[in-house]
Amino acid sequence: MINDAEELKYVSGTIYSYSFLCERKVWLSYHNLSMEQESELVEIGKLIDETTYKNERHNFLIDNTVNIDFLKKNIVHEVKKSNKEKQMATNQIKYYLFILKNHGFENIKGRLDIPKSKYTEEVILTEEDIENIKSNLEKIDKILKNKIIPEPINEKSCLKCAYYELCYI
Repeated sequence: MINDAEELKYVSGTIYSYSFLCERKVWLSYHNLSMEQESELVEIGKLIDETTYKNERHNFLIDNTVNIDFLKKNIVHEVKKSNKEKQMATNQIKYYLFILKNHGFENIKGRLDIPKSKYTEEVILTEEDIENIKSNLEKIDKILKNKIIPEPINEKSCLKCAYYELCYI
């Protein structure tokens, strides 16, 4: 288990969120075997990010690793195209809050924004979340260090995944 004195290795928010869905996607993305530039669904997500909340300053990069959609009045905003993977998005926001806390930010919250459905949800970071994030970072570290690509998960979500061709064709 990672303790506070140890150096934490951060991964991107995207890779962190992938860890809640598919270890293979984590490994492939980290090792720069990305198919996302060819994914229509990813392009739609980028368009939503670029065209919503235009008056807000977008994309805060932390440690050359984590890219926050926007930050306003001590609230980290994550913009998603749908609530389909809402729990993954919530975990991603908590990860951002964790990193900001480790950089000395206090009294900061998160918010999931889904413009299409006008949905918002406040996200806070608890002590339990901090322990879960540390544990998950250890799990991710093991996945990334493994020389063997994890097996496909064979789930319904695979059909629309940008990595589908790397897993099944």
